[in-house]
Amino acid sequence: MIEVILKKAFDKYYEAPLEVWKYLADHGEKVTYAKKEIIKQSDKKERYGYFLIEGAVGSFVWNNDNYICLDLLIENDFFGDELSLFSGKPSSIEIRALEDSTVLRINKSNIDKLRQTPMGSILFSIGDQKAFIEKEKKQIELMTQTAEERYINLLKGKPELIQRISQKDIASYLGISTQSLSRIRRKIKSLII
Repeated sequence: MIEVILKKAFDKYYEAPLEVWKYLADHGEKVTYAKKEIIKQSDKKERYGYFLIEGAVGSFVWNNDNYICLDLLIENDFFGDELSLFSGKPSSIEIRALEDSTVLRINKSNIDKLRQTPMGSILFSIGDQKAFIEKEKKQIELMTQTAEERYINLLKGKPELIQRISQKDIASYLGISTQSLSRIRRKIKSLII
């Protein structure tokens, strides 16, 4: 029934027939990862694209003796190290499970085959556009908003992340220290009370 989950997740962008999602699901494999397990190592070549069925994952890069969180994802998100997957070269991105997670994993050659089909071409194009827009929005927010504004946007857009992901990873994702995040959370809580 993975095809039903895929369809439901993508219908807000484009309503493709269920058979298309079945075809995609049939070209992947269901894989589970334990919390903290590395899904894709840094400085290695990405060989897969993923759809998160259950759990949470994050993508990170190592900088100055610390991991910086680039992205946080929960159920019904597509993810992967696109930089490596599409360049065919290793990248510094590491992807790891932040909770016990179940994913649909599709290898690069099957992704390429799916992209060659008429419907696959449409779906991957829409997916690529969505990913590009999300990355651009995050970059603009980092450059133009305060940490408090970014945290409020995260609360509004993905409140479940706040409850499920460690403060350390959320702070890193927002580009701030855990101490700053604690201050922001206290301030917001005092405004609500």
